[in-house]
Amino acid sequence: MPMKRLLLNKLLEWKNSSSRKPLILKGVRQCGKTYLLKELGKNHYEDSVCFNFEGNAILQNVFEKDFDTKRIITELSVLRKKAIMPQNTLIIFDEIQFCNKALTSLKYFCEEAPEYHIAAAGSLLGVALSKPLSFPVGKVDFHTLYPMSFHEFLLANGEDLLCEQVENLPASEPVPEVFAQKLSEHFKNYCISGGMPEAVGCWIAEKNIEKLDSVLQGILDGYELDFAKHAPAKEFPKLSAIWHSIPTQLARENGKFIFSHVKKSWRAKDLEDSLEWLLSAGMVYKVAKIEKPFIPMLSYADMSFFKLYAADIGLLRRMSKLPAMAFLEGSDIFKEFKGAITENFVLCELVNKSGEVPFYWKSANMAEVDFVIQIGMDIVPVEVKSSDNVRARSLAEYSKKYSPGRTIVTSLKNVGGNHIPLYLLWRGLRWR
Repeated sequence: MPMKRLLLNKLLEWKNSSSRKPLILKGVRQCGKTYLLKELGKNHYEDSVCFNFEGNAILQNVFEKDFDTKRIITELSVLRKKAIMPQNTLIIFDEIQFCNKALTSLKYFCEEAPEYHIAAAGSLLGVALSKPLSFPVGKVDFHTLYPMSFHEFLLANGEDLLCEQVENLPASEPVPEVFAQKLSEHFKNYCISGGMPEAVGCWIAEKNIEKLDSVLQGILDGYELDFAKHAPAKEFPKLSAIWHSIPTQLARENGKFIFSHVKKSWRAKDLEDSLEWLLSAGMVYKVAKIEKPFIPMLSYADMSFFKLYAADIGLLRRMSKLPAMAFLEGSDIFKEFKGAITENFVLCELVNKSGEVPFYWKSANMAEVDFVIQIGMDIVPVEVKSSDNVRARSLAEYSKKYSPGRTIVTSLKNVGGNHIPLYLLWRGLRWR
């Protein structure tokens, strides 16, 4: 089924830019990078061609001899049995992490043949672990595609008109109840499926939990294969162990990531490199503690004290073995972990909207605000509530101490003011 991705507008700006360089579309595995590039080629170019490097020795050999761009284009044209035309053909290099020399060639296309439109996609884990000499530093443009946001999920469900109507309502007032009920129902479904396009398509088409969980498990299994393919053998068990520890770490009372909880014999120094790879691959987000919410926030962050979140809440739900019925039936049995998924949802919405990972605030006397984000020149605290309760004691303490110009509380409540319902974060967070 068609999936409308909001990043398409940025890709069109890239296509029409006079300073365009070869593009690397970053993003976690299975988030829809190749699909989006093919849609770009299909709908906005006269011609497009996709070259997949995985297991394709003939294609990889095209880049072995040298980096003569004319020769490469000629040989690629022969491979596809059709001429590749400058300006008019979108050249897609898929799974580019399997060919380091193809990655390096982007530098030469930037310098010697900028008339060719080249967009590359691939597993970020593979790209992150690529050989140092292969990466074309400064010679490529980047865009990042995340798993589908809740806004995109609504569009995939055919709710274009609902989104349009909600956009035009005053942000400070509660939305009409008929909108709130519909949005709340979609939100429950999003918590079940997450934002991976294949999972979203499966859930919308069939509403079959077993099939959905099979799709999600397949994506998780693919991640494990990526670990095995791209990581040094000695790092594979560490990558896998950190990844599998995320649900239990988030389920702890304060959610702080503790290295020794991954495996008792391992310490920070044993796992830091593996964690950095997972971060570079976009599979996890590291939300560090900040004690003073001042600009630049990074200067006031304690990067050794952090929480680790997953890039997608559907995958997190599947990893945690949390039944979908916990959301559909409003069960309180899994109340604590549903809170962790709600936090993870808010984080993903923040990252999708801003492209930046926020911090969280913790005071000496244990008050804690879930996220602290920068919107323009404002530092905005965000308190997340997984239930209908909107009392925010930690936010009150933060406000008393720092007098922020804006605060946000988010839950399923539809009350207006500084409160933004979880299902309207995509509308309520304005960066520009």
